[in-house]
Amino acid sequence: MKRIILFTVVILSFSAADAQGLLAKAETDTNYFPVKQQNIIAIIGAFETEVQLLKNELSDKKEKIIEGIRFYTGTINGQNVVVSRIGIGKVNAAIATTLLLEHFRPKAILFSGIAGAVNPDLHPGDIVVAKQIAHHDYGRITAQGFQIWATQNPYHFHANPVYFKCDSVLLTVAEKAAKQIEFLKINNYTPKIFFGTIITGDVFLADNEKNKSLRKIMNADAIEMEGAAVAQVCYQQKVKFLTIRSLSDDANDSATLDFVKYGKMAAENSAQLVMKILKLMQ
Repeated sequence: MKRIILFTVVILSFSAADAQGLLAKAETDTNYFPVKQQNIIAIIGAFETEVQLLKNELSDKKEKIIEGIRFYTGTINGQNVVVSRIGIGKVNAAIATTLLLEHFRPKAILFSGIAGAVNPDLHPGDIVVAKQIAHHDYGRITAQGFQIWATQNPYHFHANPVYFKCDSVLLTVAEKAAKQIEFLKINNYTPKIFFGTIITGDVFLADNEKNKSLRKIMNADAIEMEGAAVAQVCYQQKVKFLTIRSLSDDANDSATLDFVKYGKMAAENSAQLVMKILKLMQ
C-alpha cells in the first residue's frame, strides 16, 4: 500500500513540474496573432492631413470599416498597402494597430505624421525618422519627480524595453529615400532629415521648461502622441515598424500657433518620404 501511495505522489509531482514548464514556455513563445503575415504594408497617421495625400495616391482603392475605423486598401508605387487615419492619442493608436494586425496581417507598419521638436538643433519642417521610440508619460510620480518605467508585455508580464527599436532594414531604406527626395520648403527653409529618438505621451507639449526637461531625461529629438503605442504593439507581436515625423513646431510656448501654421506642410513632407520608401521597397 505504501509503494502505491509513493508511486502516485511521484507521478503527481512530475505532472505539476511538466505543467509549469509547459505554461512557462507558452507564456514566452505564444504568438497571439499566429496567422502568417501577408504581403501588405500598413500606413497610419493621426490626422486626416497626415494620410490624405497617401489616400489620394491609392490605386484600386477599396474601403473597409472595422469597429468604426476606416481602412483603405490598394497599391502605392507597386506596393500593396492599407492606409488608415487612427485618431489622436495612445489608446486610439493601440486599438487601430491591433485591428490592423488582426484583420490585415501586414508585414510592416509605417507611421507618417507630425511632431514637435525637442532637440534644439531641429526646427519646423525638419523630419525625424525614429531609430527608437519610448513612452515619456509611463511611470511613477514621487516627491523627487517623475520616474520613467518600462511597460509590461501582457503575454508573460515581463518588462518591455523602455526604448523600442525601429526595424533596421526599414531604417536603411529610409536613409536611401532621404537622399532622393525634395521636400516642401517652410519659410524658404529646406528641411533636413534626422535619425534619432522620438518620445510619446498623451499630451500636446507647448512649454519651454518641460521641453528642456524631456530632452535632458530621455535625450529626445521629437515628441508626439501615438508612436510608442504602435511600437509597443508591434514589438510584442514581432511586426516590423518605422515612425516618420515631420516637425510642425518646437514644442515650446509658441507650439500651438506654429502647429496651425506649419502642420499641413509638415504632414505632406512626411507622406512624401513614405511614398519614396514604398518605391524603394519593391
